[in-house]
Amino acid sequence: MKERKTPPAALPGSLPTQRAGIQSVEVGFSLLQVLGASPGALMLRDLAAAAGMSAAKAHRYLVSFQRLELVTQDSGSTRYDLGPAALKLGLASLSRLDSVKVARQRLGPLMEQIGQTLALAVWGNQGPTIVHWEESPQAITVNLRLGDVMPLLSSATGLCFCAFMAQASAGRRHPNDHLAPLLKNELARMQKLARKDVPRTMTEVTAVLEEVRARGVARVIDTLLPGVGGFCAPVFDADGHLALGMVALGSLANFDPEWDGAVARPLVAAATQLSSDLGFTGA
Repeated sequence: MKERKTPPAALPGSLPTQRAGIQSVEVGFSLLQVLGASPGALMLRDLAAAAGMSAAKAHRYLVSFQRLELVTQDSGSTRYDLGPAALKLGLASLSRLDSVKVARQRLGPLMEQIGQTLALAVWGNQGPTIVHWEESPQAITVNLRLGDVMPLLSSATGLCFCAFMAQASAGRRHPNDHLAPLLKNELARMQKLARKDVPRTMTEVTAVLEEVRARGVARVIDTLLPGVGGFCAPVFDADGHLALGMVALGSLANFDPEWDGAVARPLVAAATQLSSDLGFTGA
């Protein structure tokens, strides 16, 4: 009788060159990746094609993802989009960034100093995204929530990210690859709506962003919400990249909108100090 040889046991701590996984999970995840990269909801046929699978196969995965609330389907348009569970996972991941954790610890003292609602925003797949929100005792009523993506041209947060999300290369600024198409689309929407309170041409956008860079903070008055003013100051990491935006928002009845006023000055100081604590040494 021939003796069977047992394969040698793996050494403690050793890993195979390629771990065994569940292929179906990896295949299904491609649908979530497509939705995450899309500027909006997608029809089944378009979603399946972008993920490289048949509509029937994609539908089976989407049924499971809907049960898990990773995906939602609009009953009217039948389009698919990311669901609340995907948002929770994304926010959990973003909130664990060191810069966000440190920034959250600074908001309490800053709120006591300026007495206005404060928020933190980071860059997400679709633009600047609110990841933390603290209302002041004299809070205004707003329809903003965690996970909301802020408009690029009508919010201080959007203008801040547009102005500072650029990489320095040979002394010149180049638009971020992800920012440029989003900015182009929003500019087209503003032109279609014929809004006169926001930049409507790239020339006007460039002028506004240059002012934001020069002042070191972005400001809006009445453009995001009627009767509401807001500032957003940039926070940079050790590599000089925009890590997050610190936002102050309030009713113009008690919100100082001056560039060097009681809101902007301490907000910029707090953002500057946080940048320094994160290792940023630039000007």
